[in-house]
Amino acid sequence: MELESQWWKGQLAEDIYHALRYKELKLLAYKGQSPQLSLRRYFADLIAIVSNRFRLCPTARHLAVYLLDLFMDRYDVSVQQLHVAALSCLLLASKFEEREDRVPKLETLNCLGCMSAMNLVLTKQNLLNMELLLLETFQWNLYLPTPAHFIEYYLSIAVHETDLHDGWPLTSLEKTGLYMAKYADYFLEVSLQDHIFLNFAPSLVAASCVAASRIVLRLSPTWPSRLQRLTAYLWEHLSACVERLLMAHDGDVKEAGKQKCQQQNPPVVSAVFHGPGPVSAVPAVPQYLHGATLQYPQQNCQPLLASAHGPSSYMSQTSLQAGTQPHGHLQHIPASLETKVSMPFNRGYQVNAHYKCSSPCFDR
Repeated sequence: MELESQWWKGQLAEDIYHALRYKELKLLAYKGQSPQLSLRRYFADLIAIVSNRFRLCPTARHLAVYLLDLFMDRYDVSVQQLHVAALSCLLLASKFEEREDRVPKLETLNCLGCMSAMNLVLTKQNLLNMELLLLETFQWNLYLPTPAHFIEYYLSIAVHETDLHDGWPLTSLEKTGLYMAKYADYFLEVSLQDHIFLNFAPSLVAASCVAASRIVLRLSPTWPSRLQRLTAYLWEHLSACVERLLMAHDGDVKEAGKQKCQQQNPPVVSAVFHGPGPVSAVPAVPQYLHGATLQYPQQNCQPLLASAHGPSSYMSQTSLQAGTQPHGHLQHIPASLETKVSMPFNRGYQVNAHYKCSSPCFDR
C-alpha cells in the first residue's frame, strides 16, 4: 500500500485507518487447505531472510507472506515452484510497498548466500511468469491490509503517562515506548510463523500484539479504554489471539534459557539418554491472564504445538507433485520453470535469534 511515511501522525490518519478497516472486511478467505502446508514455515522464513537482507519494510514482508499463503491455499504447488512463488511474492510486495530504488534486483537476488545454499538460480522469465500468475490470481489487487499496516497506528497511543508498571508510575515514558515498539515488532514476527493467525482479522492481530506487549512489560491496565476506543476491540475479542502470542513468547524464552544453560554447562555423555516420559503437545496456559479461563474458538487448522518456533519436519511429505494443480477453477502454473532446487534445512532466521528476551522486566 503506497501510504505516505508515518501516515498515522498526519491529519488523514483516521480516514486512512478506517479505509484499511473497511478493506480488511473484503479480504479473501483463508482455508488452510494447501497440500504443502507443512512447508509453509520454511518459505515464510525464506521470505524473512531475503527481506532482512534488503532491509525491506515490515509491511512488504507481511504482505509477501500473506500473498504466498493465499497462493498456496489455492494451488497444489511443487517444491521447486514454491521457491519461485515465495520470492515472486516478495518482489511484488516490495514493488507495492517500497520505493522503486529499494526493490531487490534479480542479479543481486541470485548472489545471496541463501540462494547458493539452496542451489537456486532465478531467471527473468521465471519471475515474469510467476508474477503474472500471482497478479491474475489476486485479480491485480494487492491492496491487502496486514497486521503490519495497523501496528504503528495503535502504537501511537500504546503507552501513556497514566499507565502503571507493577503498580508504580512510569519514570520514563520514552524508554517504555521503545520497549513497547520492540515487543510489538517481536509479536508481529511471531504472527508470521503460524498460519493459525490468519483466522483473525489483521487489525485484531495488531491490537493483540500491543496487548501482549503490555502484558509482558507488566503495564496496567492491560487493555486501557483509550485502546478500546481506537481499535474498537474489547479484551474479550483479543483474548484468544493474545494467549497464542504469549504461548509462543513463553516457548521462545524457555528455548533461549535452555540454549544459555547448554552453553554454560555442556551436557555429560552419561546423562544424554533419559527414560521415556510423557510428552505434551500443548503447553500450559501462561499465567499472564490473571487466572482467567479463555475459550478458543473452533479453528479448522492444526493444533498449536509446544513451541511455535521449534524444529519442524518440513519434508514430512515424501512425495510432492511435480506439477501445479489448482484447488478450484484457477489458472495452471506454467510447467517450464528452469530452476535448480535442492531443499537443505537451513534455519537462517528465527524469531528468538533476534529477540533474546530472558526476562520481561525493564527498569522504570
